Amino acid sequence: MRIVSASASDAAEPGGDTPAIRLVGLLEVIASRDRFFSLQALVEATGLPKPTVHRMLQQLETAGYLQRERDGRHYGTGVRLRRLAENLLLNDSHHGARRAVLRQLVDEIGESCNLTALSGSEVVYLDRVETAAPLRFDLHPGSRVPVHCSASGKIFLAQMTREQRRRLLAHAPLERCTPNTLTDLDKLERELRRVLRDGCAVDDEEFLPGLVCLAVRVPAASGHSNQCVALQAPTMRLSASKARLLLPALQKAATALGEIDDDGAAVSAAAAG
Repeated sequence: MRIVSASASDAAEPGGDTPAIRLVGLLEVIASRDRFFSLQALVEATGLPKPTVHRMLQQLETAGYLQRERDGRHYGTGVRLRRLAENLLLNDSHHGARRAVLRQLVDEIGESCNLTALSGSEVVYLDRVETAAPLRFDLHPGSRVPVHCSASGKIFLAQMTREQRRRLLAHAPLERCTPNTLTDLDKLERELRRVLRDGCAVDDEEFLPGLVCLAVRVPAASGHSNQCVALQAPTMRLSASKARLLLPALQKAATALGEIDDDGAAVSAAAAG
């Protein structure tokens, strides 16, 4: 398996003056692609000696930052590394700006809204602003919901290739949370094609009875985004069809959230230069 993307390897080639920095660089290489890496593939990607890469992999696996796959020859991101990524998103310096966007969105549409990210086979809530309405669902930042029956999860799945989805869902059984939950892979595939066509996803009482959600992707300069913004409401106050009428407000908020991240990336690039 040879990595041919120059941009990924150039941006994340392990280098530096200390072993710790080289370990971080190796993590960057592995995290830059949605695939598992063998020892030989990492040697080819980094240009480091095979014994050095092998030793680094052992250290990172022991620490929980990487995990070896079932075949014993390939490596992927470990639980500790995914938790680190989540904590960075939950607590980064853009938190206040993102929350202001969510607050404005909630004031405009009158329903609870949240910012989400994909973590393994689950969707994690990075932030949430509640509606002032007395009837609402209590889902706080850090909450996790299944990827297959949440509006944000459908957005994340729709961005993947069919092979990536099958691999992910093979390790996350499609639990039937409500009578509306899609548990058949073929039916889910058809739903994800509609998500790609419409640019949004709906959870119509598929995760919790009485809850409707609408989600859109937060745009990213790289094209592939790991964030969504979503609204949630009780069905007695908002039906799935009426939720779609709020799509323009949701898309406007998503654009604003994407600009926050793009501005931060521009500042970091300027500082590095």
